[in-house]
Amino acid sequence: MKASSPACRFDQLDAFLAGQLSAAQVEQLEQHLDACPCCDEELTRRTADESFWDDTQTFLSSADGLPSDHDTDDHPLPTTPDQNRFNASDQDTQLGLLSFLDPTDDPHRLGRFGGYEISGIIGQGGMGVVMKGWDVSLDRFVAIKVLSPAYAGHSAARQRFAREAQAAAAILHDNVIAIYGVDHWKEMPYLVMPYIKGESLQQRIDRAAPLSLENILEISLQIARGLAAAHDQGLIHRDIKPANILMPASVSRVIITDFGLARTADDASLTRSGVLAGTPQYMSPEQAKGESIDGRTDLFSLGSVMYAMACGRPPFRAETPYGVLRKITDQPHRPLSQLREDLPPWLETIVDRLLQKDPSERFDDAHQLADYLEDYLAHLRQPTTTVLPKIEAPTKRLRPTIPLVVTFTALLLVGGWFAIDRFAARNRNAPPSVLDPNETSVPPRASDAEPSPSAPPPAHLEWEFDATPLDQLETELDLLLKETVADPFADPSTTPE
Repeated sequence: MKASSPACRFDQLDAFLAGQLSAAQVEQLEQHLDACPCCDEELTRRTADESFWDDTQTFLSSADGLPSDHDTDDHPLPTTPDQNRFNASDQDTQLGLLSFLDPTDDPHRLGRFGGYEISGIIGQGGMGVVMKGWDVSLDRFVAIKVLSPAYAGHSAARQRFAREAQAAAAILHDNVIAIYGVDHWKEMPYLVMPYIKGESLQQRIDRAAPLSLENILEISLQIARGLAAAHDQGLIHRDIKPANILMPASVSRVIITDFGLARTADDASLTRSGVLAGTPQYMSPEQAKGESIDGRTDLFSLGSVMYAMACGRPPFRAETPYGVLRKITDQPHRPLSQLREDLPPWLETIVDRLLQKDPSERFDDAHQLADYLEDYLAHLRQPTTTVLPKIEAPTKRLRPTIPLVVTFTALLLVGGWFAIDRFAARNRNAPPSVLDPNETSVPPRASDAEPSPSAPPPAHLEWEFDATPLDQLETELDLLLKETVADPFADPSTTPE
């Protein structure tokens, strides 16, 4: 570096940054900066720190310094050159993503979007672009997620984007990303979220895995609480993974974001058959099979996240997405005890319970899981005063065949009751001689030799109802029902005394 010349005056740099120089002085200073690297470097240092220029270089550079295109998760986080979520292939593509911005008078901004000054791109996902913007009216940074211009003209894409905003806005919880507002600008829908300075859980895993037992429990507990709040609103996230878990730098809490795949439990109108929604490595077996799902599918994904925090990698890995799905649906995961000997057995029990292929074998809901995690965390911090909780067996659920048996039994009982009622009605209309066979009969008169058409049939022709077969059938069905509702978790090799 060249030594500073006698003409170097750093006070001129301060006056320039404060806007106190005249036009002639500014022109003179610019000429001096072109010839003096020392002043030019000092001006750069006083303008902003290195991280700001690193971000600017990343946003405006060519593809040589960008990450690979497989990392396309979008969330409101500041980025660094090695953790950038933006995956454009060259400078033209980057500028093309911002072609919808209006020009701005601020030389430090990339453009204007609505009422926000855009200073950079945080990330790009499958359907949208997340930008870092300055809210002029409220004097704060925000994260703005805009539906990608390529999809803005498609009605289905706009519906899904609107559904994401409605899903996230309906949840008011500290562990779920907040939504400041939803609007559209130039036919482009967008939503505004808080700008969170920190890192994602995936970045934490990449940097510091495996995590400590206390950190695993703290993070998992907050995720479970956020999921419980979402499930209470009837919403299933369907894409819980470390990249969608934000960890602010200033506070010790985690935030669930990216509800782009969230949908209400009874809304299937926007889901196409044959299209898998979610990330394969953290997808539940029922998602992989295209079956109906409920809140327990998020619990399976949370179990995979806990596994990744403990070991640094997800429980199911393969060379292709199809191979990952086959392992998720057909193969068990490798036990945690084989990878980390320092973890207690009860943590492995929780993870194994969450990673059960059958949803009925997992925890009942996120509330139950959060309660267990809270108790275990309290025991870990105060082992002498807090008793180690015991995990109860899964709630016993009737097998699918039982409702059919019960329905069939009810139909038979109704049919039997109807037959008995018809028989009793006939007896009520019969003459006394038919009702009481022991009553002394009166000899018929000559005029009664030929029975009238309306007269009841003789007693020996009256239909008699035998309820014995119905009683036997009811007994057999009762025995079958008792055998069917027996404990499904009992060992078949044991015989009750």
